[in-house]
Amino acid sequence: MGTPVALTVVSAAPAYAKSDEVYTSWRNNLAAGGYDVVSFHTGSPSEGSAKISTVWQNAQWQFSTRDNLESFLADPQKYAPAYGGYCAWALANDKLAKGSPTHWTIKDGRLYLNYNAKIKTRWLVDTDNFIAKGDENWPKILE
Repeated sequence: MGTPVALTVVSAAPAYAKSDEVYTSWRNNLAAGGYDVVSFHTGSPSEGSAKISTVWQNAQWQFSTRDNLESFLADPQKYAPAYGGYCAWALANDKLAKGSPTHWTIKDGRLYLNYNAKIKTRWLVDTDNFIAKGDENWPKILE
């Protein structure tokens, strides 16, 4: 059995409150921590700019180039992180935690974010199984 890992709970809201479909910090409304989600698919993630942005699913998405913004607008589901940018490993374990744009993987063309490096390491051990579990838990876990 592995060592227990503490995850920061996304919200201390009452159990009846519904979580947002896209994870954003309480400090701002930025999806993916302000990173350009299209840039992950080139293997070189970069921070986006407020000057090159759009609102989708009630969150602000920032991009490093206008071309990346246009790519996102053409197919947001292709580029948006799985599970709304929540931690993919946590989702697979029936929990909600923030996803970090610095702990990411692309699997079968889909972007997955994890909470930290230790969690990402666990995620990589059995990614296919974790994706199946995460898909099963999403989006009902938001309720």
